[in-house]
Amino acid sequence: MLSKPVLIVAAFVVTLLIVGGSHAQQPNPLDAVPDKMPNDIAYGAPISLERADAVLAAAVAESRKHDWKLICAVVDSGANLVSFKRMDGAQLASISIAEHKARTSARWRCETKVFENAVQLTNFNYVMTLDDVIASRGGIPLLEGGKIIGAIGCSGGTGSQDEVVAKAGAALIK
Repeated sequence: MLSKPVLIVAAFVVTLLIVGGSHAQQPNPLDAVPDKMPNDIAYGAPISLERADAVLAAAVAESRKHDWKLICAVVDSGANLVSFKRMDGAQLASISIAEHKARTSARWRCETKVFENAVQLTNFNYVMTLDDVIASRGGIPLLEGGKIIGAIGCSGGTGSQDEVVAKAGAALIK
């Protein structure tokens, strides 16, 4: 006959083997192979200065409506700066952040919120090792005719405030 402590240890080991075995069988979501390429959006002709300024005017109008002091940047389809607005009183650190959000959105062909979600919701922290990524919402691609003509990036408020303003600017492009 086995003593009570030995039985408890044996039961504990069996439990660990069962739990450990079931845990080890969980598939790694990064191993999934999608049928289609994510963000497979063609690059179009670069946005003109006139249209970039109109996008920024819409973004700044939305920002003023809420009394948010933001910085907004528009890049072209090659992720090069086309136009930029710094509202009076906006924090200076947001100058480079707004540009970074716009560049990331254009280069990766998606909203920067995708990267924020990857880090915050799914713990795909490897995203932070990728070149020219910013995991903060507020970068929105500008699509015309299903092609990327540029992107807008806004910074200076919370991520959700930045996103509202960027979307207001992006809505100008059809």
